[in-house]
Amino acid sequence: MTNSTARPLDAVAALIMLGLTLSWGLNQVSVKLALPEIPPFIQATVRSTGAFVIIALWARWRGISLLSRDGTLAGGLLAGALFGLEFLLIFPALQFTTASRATLFIYTAPFFVALGSGVLLGERLRAVQWLGLFCSFAGLVVAFGVPDASRDGRQLLGDVMMVAAGAAWGATTLVIKASRLRSAPAEKVLAYQLAVSIPMLALGMLALGERMTAMPSAWSLGWLAYQTFWVVSLTYAVWFAMVQRYSASRLSAFTFLTPLFGVASGHFVLGEPISWAFGLAVTLVVAGLVLVNRPG
Repeated sequence: MTNSTARPLDAVAALIMLGLTLSWGLNQVSVKLALPEIPPFIQATVRSTGAFVIIALWARWRGISLLSRDGTLAGGLLAGALFGLEFLLIFPALQFTTASRATLFIYTAPFFVALGSGVLLGERLRAVQWLGLFCSFAGLVVAFGVPDASRDGRQLLGDVMMVAAGAAWGATTLVIKASRLRSAPAEKVLAYQLAVSIPMLALGMLALGERMTAMPSAWSLGWLAYQTFWVVSLTYAVWFAMVQRYSASRLSAFTFLTPLFGVASGHFVLGEPISWAFGLAVTLVVAGLVLVNRPG
């Protein structure tokens, strides 16, 4: 692992990550807005299929071959399987546990990245950076509440599935950094994950018996288009390019901002209430990010 692929985030990278996490936070709202007319796995399958077509056309226009033999196939298939597994775990888990608990448990992902980076990439965090991770996670606890363990087994199953989804998310990041994917075009990295995950998501859709009885409204289709064209096609490609260039653990820590942007988007777009604790949560998350990205 070279210094160029494990370097801390500069000001431009931090601004890009703010834009990405803001987009992903609004994505949570877009999924919710489209749900009454478009079930979750159908949304995921359609947006991934549409995004794959867009990425393939973009790569062709730029002269990037998605089929060249460059030693990335094994890493690409593994990253794609993990990417699909993450979503296959998330949607069923939400049937068992609450959204707030799910948010907390999936954002264990940065801890998996930090642990894996030390073993696989030689990218070890200092004590102050671990403190930053825990500080940011504490911010999410303040925002969403401490999980109540005195619930039934179905909720425990949902919680375990969300932690597993967080592990799959973290593992995807590590596979990209540790394999030859780290030097592949970002378009190809994303194409692998979309191509492998599409049939996995389609099987999930069939297993749950999801269907639509009528043509969705322009409102729902508009939010699905936002997910397809902006979130999956553009922001995911930018994210994977960032993963190739910067420290995996420091980048992953920035994802703690996503659920907070999701809360803020829910407030401004859906009119959902926001509490005083949100301000404290933002303070803790930002303080944690400062510690994680503190120069050595």
